[in-house]
Amino acid sequence: MLMTALFLLLLALGIGGLGWLLQRWTSLPHGKVLKEDMSDARASPPLFAPRYRLVGRPDYLIRQRKAIIPVEVKATRAPRYPHPSHVMQLVAYCLLVEETFGLRPPYGWIRYRDRSFQVEYTPELREELLRVLASMRRDLERGEAHRQHRSPARCRACGFRTICDESLV
Repeated sequence: MLMTALFLLLLALGIGGLGWLLQRWTSLPHGKVLKEDMSDARASPPLFAPRYRLVGRPDYLIRQRKAIIPVEVKATRAPRYPHPSHVMQLVAYCLLVEETFGLRPPYGWIRYRDRSFQVEYTPELREELLRVLASMRRDLERGEAHRQHRSPARCRACGFRTICDESLV
């Protein structure tokens, strides 16, 4: 009986250690993975905030005690600081978590190929996101949404390139 208890304790420690190693290897924040959208087979449904007419699907949702942390994974090398568009995308996921689960995340996480950034979900960033969304809606309603970059690579990856009058490719 003592040997069985010792075996089960070692097994539990091993499984816990494996989880810790996986967490370190992926550089995800510590916690339980609630949802992941990194594989087609297990794609989770998107989050929806009707009040803001906002829909999105973070790559991961991590539960940390009573918080739910959105994680966005980028395949590129990390810049010195996260790109503003990536920060806004993450802030949108924070807003979606807040609206969907009724829990305001303290921060979100952007994981680049070689580095991660924790981005605080501040009231100022939330308000900036709401201003950006309002501006985007005004531009779309007026038919005045224009390309805001000079990158052919971004145009090649864009789903609207075949109908865009401003495409660079």
